[in-house]
Amino acid sequence: MNVMSELKYLFGPMRVPFLILTPACVALGVGTAVWTTGHVRALDVAIVLIGALAAHISVNALNEYFDFKSGLDFQTQRTPFSGGSGTLPQRPDYARKALATGLISFAITALVGVYFLRLRGLWLLPLGLAGLLLIAVYTVWITRKALLCLIAPGLGFGPFMVLGTNFALTGQYTWTALVASLVPFFLVSDLLLLNQFPDVEPDRRVGRAHLPIIAGRRVSSVVYGAFLLLAYVAIVLGVLSAYLPRASLAGLLTIVLAVPAAIGAYRYAEDVRKLVPYMAANVAVNILTPLLMAAGLLLS
Repeated sequence: MNVMSELKYLFGPMRVPFLILTPACVALGVGTAVWTTGHVRALDVAIVLIGALAAHISVNALNEYFDFKSGLDFQTQRTPFSGGSGTLPQRPDYARKALATGLISFAITALVGVYFLRLRGLWLLPLGLAGLLLIAVYTVWITRKALLCLIAPGLGFGPFMVLGTNFALTGQYTWTALVASLVPFFLVSDLLLLNQFPDVEPDRRVGRAHLPIIAGRRVSSVVYGAFLLLAYVAIVLGVLSAYLPRASLAGLLTIVLAVPAAIGAYRYAEDVRKLVPYMAANVAVNILTPLLMAAGLLLS
């Protein structure tokens, strides 16, 4: 096997193309920190980003490992946005490497947390422990609890990542960071919700119990639309309450993608092939909205 093939199978469980969501959410946390304090240390920003990327890689790799062990990866109808990377069904001998990747990344995340605990104090500890617990139990437990499965991704990339970034850079929790974190909370919860639509039957067979399994795709598409609306309401209310600057309204520009995505999710909830373009629009909304808000915060 050549080096490129080796790297392909090693990086596969990390789901590298999906990691772009992490810098977008960290950028939002950096924006809240800069807007409230006026400055942050570039080194601390880099360390926060390393820890956040390690957390994302860890949950991805552990998810790939446990989905392979449960047999789920052999049953899913893969799309560009769901069904895993397909690495381990192709190369089962890489399962232990995927597990090692998840555990090493988990350790890196914890070490970054310890660094900021020493730098900023123990008030970071509850958030950090909750984040590590979320990574550890997401695939093996949370995916079997419909409500937790709905909100856990949003908690991880919203309050945990945005508030955590803000605290790591400033040593304080702020209403600005909390309100801003509600946007990725709703959007990333929606991201995973829509990505569950193609896998309802195989997920049910392995014991999962997320919302599309419990309530059906059609009801879930209504929840999806409601969460999109709430994300934009959070931006508007944040500005009206003066917790966010007016420039953060730039995040509303992604409504032009969100509205068609909501309509498409409802219309094609039962047709995976026709749903895929709207899943792509959903990804774009998740990445662009926090980036536009971050730009507004940094330029204000």
